[in-house]
Amino acid sequence: MHDSRNFSSKKIMDCITINIKKALQNLYNCNYTKDLPLQKTNKDFDGDITLVVFPFLKFSKLPPEKTALQIGEYLKKNDNYIIDFNVIKGFLNISITDAYYIEKISSILKEKSFGIKKIDTSSPKTMIEFSSPNTNKPLHLGHLRNILLGHSISKIIEATGKKVIKVQIINDRGIHICKSMIAWEKSKKNEEPNLKLKGDKLVGKYYISFENEYKKQIEELKKTGLNEENSKKKAPILLEAQELLRKWEKEDTKTRSLWKKMNNWVYDGFNTTYNRLQVSFDKTYYESNTYILGKEIVEKGLKEKLFYQKENGSIWCDLSSENLDDKLLLREDGTSVYMTQDIGTAILRFNEFNIKKQIYVVGNEQNHHFKVLFIILKKLGYDWSKNCTHLSYGMVDLPEGKMKSREGTIVDADDLMENMYNRAKSITNDLGKVNHLNKNEKDELFETIGIGALKYFILKVDPKKGMLFNPKESVDFNGNTGPFVQYTYARIQSILKKYKEKKINNYFRIEKLTDKEKNLIKTILNFPEVISEAAENLNPSLIANYCYQLVKDYNQLYQQVSILAAENESLINFRCQLSFLTARVIKSSMNLLGIKVPNQM
Repeated sequence: MHDSRNFSSKKIMDCITINIKKALQNLYNCNYTKDLPLQKTNKDFDGDITLVVFPFLKFSKLPPEKTALQIGEYLKKNDNYIIDFNVIKGFLNISITDAYYIEKISSILKEKSFGIKKIDTSSPKTMIEFSSPNTNKPLHLGHLRNILLGHSISKIIEATGKKVIKVQIINDRGIHICKSMIAWEKSKKNEEPNLKLKGDKLVGKYYISFENEYKKQIEELKKTGLNEENSKKKAPILLEAQELLRKWEKEDTKTRSLWKKMNNWVYDGFNTTYNRLQVSFDKTYYESNTYILGKEIVEKGLKEKLFYQKENGSIWCDLSSENLDDKLLLREDGTSVYMTQDIGTAILRFNEFNIKKQIYVVGNEQNHHFKVLFIILKKLGYDWSKNCTHLSYGMVDLPEGKMKSREGTIVDADDLMENMYNRAKSITNDLGKVNHLNKNEKDELFETIGIGALKYFILKVDPKKGMLFNPKESVDFNGNTGPFVQYTYARIQSILKKYKEKKINNYFRIEKLTDKEKNLIKTILNFPEVISEAAENLNPSLIANYCYQLVKDYNQLYQQVSILAAENESLINFRCQLSFLTARVIKSSMNLLGIKVPNQM
């Protein structure tokens, strides 16, 4: 291991801080006691640390450039760890000695898990709700963005040392599932899931069947003279579905039996998809269990005059003080709405797990819904409502346009994953570098590349932005893609394998870094900060794009300097140890995105 001067990186930074304050004292008779305005140097300029000098102008009585120049000259003369500086207006860019970065790498190599904190089980718990599908259709591309965001955010927050509880709530009741049930009954086929048709797809098929029949009936009613709105309300098949919902809420035995059977088909289908995505939950909630609590809370709120009742019997929340339209909480027939069960579910969760914070991963079309939910919870007196957060994300479109589940034009998640697997298989086989692998090894590799490409392509986009998913672009071995990152990791594993075969000890002692080595080390050192920022902003794209920058920096080093054939053993050891650390950070970064990295490609 590194055997250089006996100092720590913290000692260097402490020393620099002390010397900057000495410079202010000696140059301007300024006893500066506040934290120094230090920041990382912009990548477009030379330097490692930047001192913003504007706060010192009242002491120096000089222009910003002159002040920065004087402080820089003092530091270069009096601080052994500062080798150079440059001035850009009021910014003093300081270059630190290579020894600092060499020592940092030596220190990190001794750590078991750089950047990833051990979970503190005594810390306040954070609950993350994601996926939360309806039981009338299979998971599709839109769900995938939700699932991948929620799963990655869970991992990122855990990496900061916090305990995370991953949950989903399945919308297992309501008019949507009644529509599938009516269509299934009317078909009289008694069709059940089989090897060729998963349960969620089967139920989704009958949902589409309902919608097609519903449209036909609307058109027939319009021909009788009814307008569009009344035709939609009076279509016989819709009235049947509404009656079925009322029977369900009255716990009609036959209705509940069919509902349970069809939902179980769907759950089996969902679990198959989750398993392939390698996503799991700590607990699953069902709206059929939480809506009753929601109704009780609403009725209690009515008695306490927090809500009001209209003449038709429906219950509402007055939101005029919030400059919002009033919100329906219970229909006139006593049936609940989404808001009702969300109120009940939120209260149940905080009581059950004593959580500090709850994050809802839901698309931006529900921004208003969650704004109102949090307001209502506050009105009900739940102080923890201020700790509820909506991670609002943009929709996913395809090159062909938007998806519509009612018309059956959605991109099925299972079909998409299979497509990604096949693309990875085709491209990898064309490259001809895996012929030595057996069938099982190849299948595992194709799955790792294909699913990794899917996850990375979705997660590299800021959640707040809408995105266009292009399967062809995602499985590319160049550019900002999962396969490019995975390929770099595999390349490093190949180097390290050859390094081990050389049987050289890992001792190194070097004094000077190349620009590419220094750039790579600086990027590695940013990893803990990127994790913290990604957790704070609930943004996995910061991890993905950091990882892309890391592999770019490594590939530039790989292309410009020799690693295994460097001029001496000490340098070989250092560059291989740096490669090892780079691979470790790549693997950790990709793991935070829920992506595996292969040892060979």
